[in-house]
Amino acid sequence: MIDQLAAVTGRDVSRETIEQLEAYRRLIEDESGRQNLVSKSTLGDFWSRHVLDSAQLSRFAPVDATWADIGSGAGLPGIVIACLDTRFVQLIEPRRLRAEFLERVVETLGLRAKVHHGKAESATGVYDVITARAVASLGKLLDISHHLSTGKSLYLFPKGKSAQSELAEAQRTWQGSFHVERSAVDRDSLIVVARDVRRKK
Repeated sequence: MIDQLAAVTGRDVSRETIEQLEAYRRLIEDESGRQNLVSKSTLGDFWSRHVLDSAQLSRFAPVDATWADIGSGAGLPGIVIACLDTRFVQLIEPRRLRAEFLERVVETLGLRAKVHHGKAESATGVYDVITARAVASLGKLLDISHHLSTGKSLYLFPKGKSAQSELAEAQRTWQGSFHVERSAVDRDSLIVVARDVRRKK
């Protein structure tokens, strides 16, 4: 698993990181009886479906980046990113039970992360990287997160096959440096990567 994680992140990965991620998997499994954090059918394939899929985003960002993860839910990708060598992750989650779960994970694993219980629009601060996984369309994500940008922030949004059409739609309202990368984990999935994003006048 260390080799797989190093391959998708482009970074050295410690055994302590693997242990943190395994502890995170157990916390999700324990919580699954109380709330549906991830599809139960994916728990058996947790490493590739969730850990590697989330961790691959770190290859686009500097090691010392601060991250905002919108609609963090079960903590994907935010908790996984926080387990890697990252300076800080803000986990933004409006649903109470999920926010409470994320707070337990952060405390249990001793992560450099905080939970904002509320919508992205009510979150504060600015971050080097803004990400979200399976939350909303690209245009909507930019609408609700742009106030969290430094102006030079990197946006990383994993998308399915709809990435190109969502990008074309978003570019009616937004401009900047946009491109699409293929997922290193699922060849049918795409990642929208953007910088210098601003609303068209």
